[in-house]
Amino acid sequence: MVAFARALTAVTAAVTAISFTSSYSSSQSQFPSRANFPLVPSLKSDSAKKPLEFLKRSSFAFAAVQMDSPVTELTPSDKDVALPELMTEFMVDMHCDGCVSAVKKRLDALEGIKSVDVDLSNQVVRVLGSLPVKTMLDALEQTGRNARLIGQGNPNEFSISAAVAEFKGPTIFGVVRFAQVNMELAIIEANFSGLSPGKHAWSINEFGDLTRGAASTGKVYNLPDFLPEKPLGDLGTLDVLENGNAQLSVAKEKLKVAELIGRAVVVYDTEDKSDTGIAAAVIARSAGVGENYKKLCTCDGVTIWESS
Repeated sequence: MVAFARALTAVTAAVTAISFTSSYSSSQSQFPSRANFPLVPSLKSDSAKKPLEFLKRSSFAFAAVQMDSPVTELTPSDKDVALPELMTEFMVDMHCDGCVSAVKKRLDALEGIKSVDVDLSNQVVRVLGSLPVKTMLDALEQTGRNARLIGQGNPNEFSISAAVAEFKGPTIFGVVRFAQVNMELAIIEANFSGLSPGKHAWSINEFGDLTRGAASTGKVYNLPDFLPEKPLGDLGTLDVLENGNAQLSVAKEKLKVAELIGRAVVVYDTEDKSDTGIAAAVIARSAGVGENYKKLCTCDGVTIWESS
């Protein structure tokens, strides 16, 4: 009797296995081919021998494809998100092929640099990448050569692709650069010193009127059809270190550099933008790519390396 029961159990198991394998084989055509499964490169030809493992891997692959999150808007709070690529030009004090080799080697070593083109005759270095200007300038100066930013932007698409606002003291100093990446995206890079440690709100305001300092710059800049809660000119907050310095590089959607010329960048004492700002600077047009190859300052005749 026991032997009969064991035999019956074995037959039942075999029939079940054959039924499952047949069911799996008939439904296999419902799944995409291997070429359509980039997320599951480990599928092997013996998958039919292990149908449960194959189905588990396939279900995971479908879930991964369907749950991919859409591209999100980059804001000042997204500090870990890679910035888009942009062309940046520097004038670098180079005299020979050895200088060119040293400059290219140093820049190529940086993660975030896509290409480096050096024009020795004009002493110009063109960099395509996603790094902040300060990072690239520091790298160039580490080669023992003088370097100056002379242009940034996308010259193929915009007549005005770059702008700058300079804070000239007497307490707060800083530079804020704007560069247009495409019609829907701009990069903002800021470097400040002289601020009190902690968080400081900052914004782009309507007017570049500095007759009463930040108090005469109007409201935070916005577009009539801009729907999000915060105005387009709301740049979030600056995190200032104990030494009073702050650096920030962010990407801002819907911002058009050409429409910022003549407005103002304002920094506030706290995170509250309802208070009057403590410092402001007018946004002015800056040289784009290919627009500034001068080696002498026309105002006083000094070389670009001697200018500040």
